[in-house]
Amino acid sequence: MASGGIRQDEGLFAPDSVARRVWAYPTSALLGFIRAVTIEHLDPDLTAAVDHSGQVIQRPALRYDRTVQYFATVLFGDAESVMRSSDILMKVHARAHGPNPVTGGEFDSNDPDSQLWIHMTAWHSILYVYERYGPGRLTRADENEYWRECAVAAECQPIRVADVPRTRGEVQKYFDDWRDRLAASEAAVHNIDFILDGMRTVFTALPAPMRAVLGPFVRAGVIATYPRWMRPLMGVRQSVLVDAGVTALIRPAMAALARSTPAQLWFLRRVAPRGGPVLEGHLRGTPAATSAVYTPAEARKAFGDPRPPLEQYADLLDARQAGRAPRPYAHNHHDAPLEFAAP
Repeated sequence: MASGGIRQDEGLFAPDSVARRVWAYPTSALLGFIRAVTIEHLDPDLTAAVDHSGQVIQRPALRYDRTVQYFATVLFGDAESVMRSSDILMKVHARAHGPNPVTGGEFDSNDPDSQLWIHMTAWHSILYVYERYGPGRLTRADENEYWRECAVAAECQPIRVADVPRTRGEVQKYFDDWRDRLAASEAAVHNIDFILDGMRTVFTALPAPMRAVLGPFVRAGVIATYPRWMRPLMGVRQSVLVDAGVTALIRPAMAALARSTPAQLWFLRRVAPRGGPVLEGHLRGTPAATSAVYTPAEARKAFGDPRPPLEQYADLLDARQAGRAPRPYAHNHHDAPLEFAAP
């Protein structure tokens, strides 16, 4: 499926799924992903991997776009595109490992615990900004369905699916349990500040006057979603008054954008030129060629590497032990990025 093209099927989620409703709201691309990728930096292993690659600083717009593209494909792509993205993600991360200078251990971007941290910060952040700046809190039934769908999407990554939280309480416990593992380094604080300045560093395809106006609101809007205990770790400050003021301004702006499909598509194509168009069929209400919805196992059997991601990861570890694995990325590498979706 080409970005914005005809989907052969509905992929892993039905058109009326709670996850699609939440992720399609305009808060996701503008605020939710920035919240996720900044909070992720409090995992010292993730920061080590990102800092080693140098891609956040070298190619911030492309790095952000690839992140949006992967998650958008899993949510809105057809089954073949989802499996292609899953397998490519494994290959991209296969070379992302090495020593962590902060902890003295090793980082490995395919590690199941690291992958679950990335997955959960993304799904939690997208829901959090939807509830704060969008239509409001989901019903309990809808939220339980959202977290069930989160577990479905987790099967596209090397994640132990039994570890994926499935209720609001379990999600809260998951993040509470992670608090002792969180740490801020100089690299983490620098990258967080760099990403928060997204209207200058990431969203470069938007017109310059628009970026100048929106920049302070996006930065303040994302910071307003951080727990207050977390902000000193991230090197940011913001008053309760600013939190309340920016919330009051962003919510109606997002509602206005959500009411106009052409405006939302225009915005998405500039915020995430590769990732945004993946949502086009859903936003336009264009049905897929067939109404089929696959489980991840069915999709993998039909279109992907027949080994599930955890099995692929185990084979990769064996290959490293035997000296047959791909060489790790060099520091600040310039390797050409792989495509997640068909051009």
